[in-house]
Amino acid sequence: MASHRLLLLCLAGLVFVSEAGPTGVDESKCPLMVKVLDAVRGSPAVNVAVNVFKKAADETWAPFASGKTSESGELHGLTTEKEFVEGIYKVEIDTKSYWKSLGISPFHEHAESFETDGCHGNRIQTCWSELTFLLWFHQYVVFTANDSGPRHYTIAALLSPYSYSTTAVVTNPKE
Repeated sequence: MASHRLLLLCLAGLVFVSEAGPTGVDESKCPLMVKVLDAVRGSPAVNVAVNVFKKAADETWAPFASGKTSESGELHGLTTEKEFVEGIYKVEIDTKSYWKSLGISPFHEHAESFETDGCHGNRIQTCWSELTFLLWFHQYVVFTANDSGPRHYTIAALLSPYSYSTTAVVTNPKE
């Protein structure tokens, strides 16, 4: 029964994260926003390091942008419409440092989501890889951006020490 309550709490938090709009920022000027919510405390995850990488022609990941979440758990201003061109991007969320700052040891040593070959249009599909016990404490979301014209992306993550979930809200800025 307790596991059902935790699942419902996580799902409710995920809905909150995915439907919440930016706080005090003109959404039309924010093509990529990251929002992180702490499912344990039921609050925004503050001061979480986020790094964004862009896949280069040689298949390596080049640093693109970085920052830390605010008091609202959001990170705006990562890029501009002009810089955020079509391509494959990876968003890395440093969960290890976040949980460590709270005195919590997370279960996941490494958990990853990745793009499938079946991604088309403005849909973002992710598949879960096997849970691999390595010395990594980051979460990754890899996605194709702007392949159907300019879009705005909100990458939302719901964190707990024993699980995590991500979702994306993709909108057309002209709608």
